[in-house]
Amino acid sequence: MMRIRLQSFIGATLMFGVFSSAHAEGVTGSVRLMTLDPGHFHAALVQKLMYQGVDPLVHVYAPQGDDVIEHMKRIEGFNTRKEQPTHWRTELYTGPDYLQRMLREGDGNVVVISGNNAQKAQYILKSMQAGLNVLADKPMAITPADLDEIEQAFAIAEKNGTLLYDIMTERFEITSILQRELSRQPDLFGTLLEGTPADPAIRKESVHHFSKVVAGSPLKRPQWFFDVRQQGEGLVDVTTHLVDLVQWQAFPEQTLQPSDAKVLSARRTRTPLTLEQFTKVTGATAFPDFLQPDVQNGVLNVYANGEFTYRLRDVHALVSVKWAFEAPPGGGDTHFSVMRGSKATLTIQQGAAQQFKPVLYIERASNVSAAAHEAAVTAAIASLQSDYPGVGVRPDGDRWAVTVPDKYNVGHEAHFAQVTENFLKYLRSGQLPAWEVPNMLTKYATIMQAYQLSRAP
Repeated sequence: MMRIRLQSFIGATLMFGVFSSAHAEGVTGSVRLMTLDPGHFHAALVQKLMYQGVDPLVHVYAPQGDDVIEHMKRIEGFNTRKEQPTHWRTELYTGPDYLQRMLREGDGNVVVISGNNAQKAQYILKSMQAGLNVLADKPMAITPADLDEIEQAFAIAEKNGTLLYDIMTERFEITSILQRELSRQPDLFGTLLEGTPADPAIRKESVHHFSKVVAGSPLKRPQWFFDVRQQGEGLVDVTTHLVDLVQWQAFPEQTLQPSDAKVLSARRTRTPLTLEQFTKVTGATAFPDFLQPDVQNGVLNVYANGEFTYRLRDVHALVSVKWAFEAPPGGGDTHFSVMRGSKATLTIQQGAAQQFKPVLYIERASNVSAAAHEAAVTAAIASLQSDYPGVGVRPDGDRWAVTVPDKYNVGHEAHFAQVTENFLKYLRSGQLPAWEVPNMLTKYATIMQAYQLSRAP
């Protein structure tokens, strides 16, 4: 085992800064962070900035291995960069009893969990049982058994007055925000259509890549990331963001229940990876034993892709996730989203035509005159100026493209700080919005329905 105190070495700090023991009266003292078994780069991304009221000393508890080493390298990179360097300090404990040590003597009131998802639900439940607050990266559950533990964890949080929350960064992406805001403008959008299973009213499609650059450096992924028994399938991973957006946009600030969602169809497919590709992103020169069941003819096949159609109350939606090895030149992860209203359709596209940057389009419904539509667009954009000054529109063929000042396009990595700042407000007040917890449970229950249906004979 190893217990060391790092200040400017490879791990000058640990990740994040967001939650704390939030009882009914809220947190008034310092937020003291503990990071548990960081294995995903999201654990470090939240620590790209410092936060007021968050102690710069972070305690990290982890097993020995590459995961924690890579995490500490990222934190050191944030501390030593030229622009806006952070000043995190880290006390690191590594040993086989890292979890027990944290629960027994951890000097913190918030646990940040982002890593191997096979153990995440158990980590969350044990942390809640210890009276801690938890900020967990998605997904909190990758199997129905995990969902059972998450439900227990939320019940304990309610009893103890502590907070359990997952990191939904996509709510802070500007085109998703504007799509939501414009869908709430009845003169422009009308009412959200119900759609059908074959023609859903809402579509959310996301494309991700195994090989990518994070915080300016090529991302080294852990080998277990390619084992769906540890990472989770695409059907239960990135879909967490998409289902969250469906709920957040279609039923804003409304409390949903698992019984509101019915999955109608679901399927999963594999992404093939050669050994050369696997080596490029992990550094390993051979597939490990735990991946051998997924290797055929020298190619690793990962159930990274998933799609399902479901009905949320009366609205039909489709969510789809695909993983490729790497993006085309100049590209990156992409998001496609459609919301169909009785007067207009709101579409986000992020392909080559958009230079791989998300652009929101407004399209007129056939039952609305061009003049009435243009007047509604003008009024709707004007109504956004108080909260989003500078947002505008320009003609794009027979539709309108929403123009967004660069100051709003902060990038995916910056959204982690926005999530953090937002939750710190909840932490100080001592509670989440009333709809957040039931909607988190609804989200994961919906995804587990899809998981089970994708395996049905």
